[in-house]
Amino acid sequence: MKFTLSVAMCPLDQLTELARTAEECGFAAIALPDSLFYSERVSAEYPYTPDGSRMWTAQTPWTDPLVAAAAMGAVTSHLRFYTSVLKLGPRNPVLLARQVGSVAVLTGDRFGLGLGLGWAPEEFEWCGAPYAKRGARVDEAIEVLRLILGGGMVEYHGEFFDFDRLRMSPAPSRPVPIYIGGHTEAALRRAARVGDGWASAMMGLAELRTTIDRLGELRASYGRAAEPFEIQGVCVDRFGVDGYREQAEIGVTDAIVVPWLFDGHGFDAELSAKQDSIAKFAAEVINQL
Repeated sequence: MKFTLSVAMCPLDQLTELARTAEECGFAAIALPDSLFYSERVSAEYPYTPDGSRMWTAQTPWTDPLVAAAAMGAVTSHLRFYTSVLKLGPRNPVLLARQVGSVAVLTGDRFGLGLGLGWAPEEFEWCGAPYAKRGARVDEAIEVLRLILGGGMVEYHGEFFDFDRLRMSPAPSRPVPIYIGGHTEAALRRAARVGDGWASAMMGLAELRTTIDRLGELRASYGRAAEPFEIQGVCVDRFGVDGYREQAEIGVTDAIVVPWLFDGHGFDAELSAKQDSIAKFAAEVINQL
């Protein structure tokens, strides 16, 4: 099992130091979060907390994950980066393909694209994308991304996206892996059907096991059971050597370590404040594994 370090809600001035430390300590990758903006009011509940509230505030630091990947890629040599997960629904896939291709090339093909629909209607509306039919729109957007990133002169004519022959150069020298996030049945079906892997949000081990089993059933139904497939897990109730062994036993291939979840009590501002830097805290975490 590989280990990925999440940088969600970490101070932005520590990201390059964090990347260097993660590489030195043996992490395989950095997981990059995505938040387009903080709307003062939101018309939907956040799907990954018990009460539907957001676990960050208007002052929580975020940066564009593709910009962060390029910056951290410049100070590392073999560490990988992937979004966990980027909200595809509000974005235009043609413009996104330009950005993803650039990051993949600049990092020497050390980038993977984790994708989700997005949960807030405001993010769709205020970015000029329809919230209705968002699932079908994202399915087309994934096709567009793979088509353009594959290189060569391509065209696409769909329900939501339509363009004549175009080419973006340079294209990545190898396919950019696409990981699908989300806990709904529709998200799991999308991951099983078109994904190179699935990315969990915060889950307990029992729920994670059930979800991984379901993914296995769905992948078999699509004839993809024998293909490589990553399971990127954020498990909130199993930590340390024994906990990570349990995660591996149920099928997690890539354990995402979230520093502020490591003690099992969620975000702890006092804990974070006690650390000289998040990077040093990350080193302490990996040394316990």
